[in-house]
This record gives sequence, structure tokens and C-alpha cells, in this order.
Amino acid sequence: MSTVTRTPPRKTETEPSFEAVSRPPGATGALVLADGTVLWGKGVGAAGSAVGEVVFNTSMTGYQETLTDPSYAGQMITFTFPHIGNVGTNGEDIETMTPAARGMILRADITEPANWRSTRHLDAWAKSFGVVGIAGIDTRALTRRIRATGAPHGALAHSPEGAFDLTALWRQAAAWPGLEGMDLAGEVTCAQPYGWDEAEWTLGVGYGRQSEPRFHVVAVDFGAKRNILRCLAASGCKVTVLPATATADDVLRHEPDGVFLSNGPGDPAATGAYAVPMIQGVLQAGKPLFGICLGHQMLALALGATTHKMDTGHRGANHPVKDLATGRVEITSQNHGFVVDEASLPKGVTVTHRSLFDQSVEGIALDGKPVFSVQYHPEASPGPQDAHYLFERFVGLMEKRG
Repeated sequence: MSTVTRTPPRKTETEPSFEAVSRPPGATGALVLADGTVLWGKGVGAAGSAVGEVVFNTSMTGYQETLTDPSYAGQMITFTFPHIGNVGTNGEDIETMTPAARGMILRADITEPANWRSTRHLDAWAKSFGVVGIAGIDTRALTRRIRATGAPHGALAHSPEGAFDLTALWRQAAAWPGLEGMDLAGEVTCAQPYGWDEAEWTLGVGYGRQSEPRFHVVAVDFGAKRNILRCLAASGCKVTVLPATATADDVLRHEPDGVFLSNGPGDPAATGAYAVPMIQGVLQAGKPLFGICLGHQMLALALGATTHKMDTGHRGANHPVKDLATGRVEITSQNHGFVVDEASLPKGVTVTHRSLFDQSVEGIALDGKPVFSVQYHPEASPGPQDAHYLFERFVGLMEKRG
């Protein structure tokens, strides 16, 4: 059994003193927050330490997809669902080859897998990729704290011997600069262009292949999830993936029928320093354009809007979003910590979708142009498939253009 202890250290004028903080018996994991709070538990996954922003995800399924979502670069994920590990892991349910999340924070010990598709225990999988984790944390209390005061910076350590330098961990957490102003797309983007033809997964068959595409889409990879590319391929598209640093000339020389801007991590304003000129060049060329998540935010920047960091963010697979044109409510999968400032949107840009949690902007369209984007993840993986129609909408714009 893991031990859960919240230890407020004695404060000094310079930094917290951890001299009086004792490790509970059996504790092999520690999460030290930038305010000096120590949360003890049982270390899981890889031994070692990690530092980043502590966030929470409310999804009940898809922990492997979540841990491999490149949008989680720079973050440690608190899973609010207690049964993490129940379906094990496999080689198919991944969104990128190397997990982007810096750590995982769990309520209970990793559950033994009980699923016919499982090929590996989550603990062994995490060890193989160097993902540090901790179990035995009161994730409800931590989630309430994040909701009340914002996502804290933290340092997470797993020491099988129970040896912790709390002061050093606190210094790592306190010194970490945070996601504002941080360009992380460069860490998770592809190294060079490549073609993609893998389509969606089918029970008993696995992933399909797109052999007769009707359109050619250039996808700019700011940290693209594989299932987005699969959805594009399944919708009849040949996909050419370019690195995040691609210029408008790089994109347009492929003579695409449409351009896709992917999801990704970090501050959109930082990534936009080099991505916005590319997007503006594509807009000038009149190509149909579709953006998701970070791609949505940077499209807004390219159109003259601004973005800002949210205190808590949206991370989970149960977020209701209203399509303002149809009145239809979609349950969506989301993962973002920045948002478009609605008041900054220029004339000619229409808000198309809105969050029913906090009324924030969830989609925009450029009036009279084949250009639109959404903040959420219509490809799901994990999550509902209510918004899959957006890929067909993108294809429809290319049909009209063609």
C-alpha cells in the first residue's frame, strides 16, 4: 500500500526548509510543488525525476493515448480516473512513438491488465520509455487544488531506495520557467517530411491503408497525433507531413488541395513566431485550411487575434461544445492550456463553436473563405467521435475548390 502525506514544510526567508520532513514508511515516490508542498506515494514506472506543469485529465479511457499525445510535452498528468492500467498497453494505441508527457500521477497502484489486446503491463511500458510516475496520491484533492489556484509547477521523483533530496526537487520545481513563452513544437515535430497513408483502426483488421486518395493534404506537424493523420487518410486524403518550421513556400511547392495545422504543445505565441508567417502565406494562396488545437490557436494569431494561458485548461473526453450554426451539442475530447481571446478576433472571423463549460472559443471560421479550425480533438483517441464530421467538412471544402 502506498502512503499519502501532504507535508507543508517550515518556511524560511530564502527557501523552504525540509529538515523536519520525514519520509513515510514505504514511500518510494515524491511530488514536490513549487510552493514547497510535498506529496508522498509509491513510485511507479521509471526510476528518476521529472519537472513540469502539473495538470489533470478526466478521461475514463485512453491513458496510453494520453501519455503519448505530443500536446502533453512539458506536463505531468494527474489522472482523475482511479483504474489506470486496466487494459494494459499495446503497440497500436499510441499517438507518437515516444511518450511526450513528463510524468503520471495516480490515485491507486497500477491496475493489472484485463484486456485481450494487452501486450504489456503499463508499469513495464512506462519503464521502457523512461516515464516517471507516482501512485497513492489523493488525486481528487490535487485536482481541486489545481482548479482553485491553477496548474502548479512540480518535480516528481521515483526512488526505489526511498532516497530523496527534497530541497533539490523543490529548486527544480521553483526554477522551471513554465509554459508561457515556451516553444515546444520543435521538440515533438518530425525531423523531415514524410508521407502518411495509414487509415483508421477496425476490429479484427487493424489499421487500414489509403490506396486511392482523392485529395492531397499537407499536414504541418506541431506535435500531430497519429489518429488525426489516420482520419485524414480515411477521409480520402493522401497526406504529406512537414516539420513545424516549414515555410509557406515549403507547403505550397507540394501543390496541395488543402493544408492542415496540427495540435501540439507549448505557447502558441512562441511557436507562432515562425508558424504565423507560414499560415499567412497559405491563406494568401487561397488553399482550404483546417486547424486543430494549437493549429486553431495559431490560425487565430495569423488572422490578427491573441491568445492567453488558462488557469486550469481543458483536458478530458467529456467536454460539451455547441456548434453555433446548427445548435448541436457535441461531447468532445480536449487537451489545451491556452485559449483564443474572443475580443481580439478581427472583423470577418466568426466564432463557430463554444465551450458549454466556460463559454470559451472552441472554433472559428474565416468568412467567405475555405478556412476553419476547432480547439478540441475531433479525431478522439481517446474520446467520443461526435465531431468526426469535421474531417468530411474539410474534404467538402476541397471538393468545392477543385
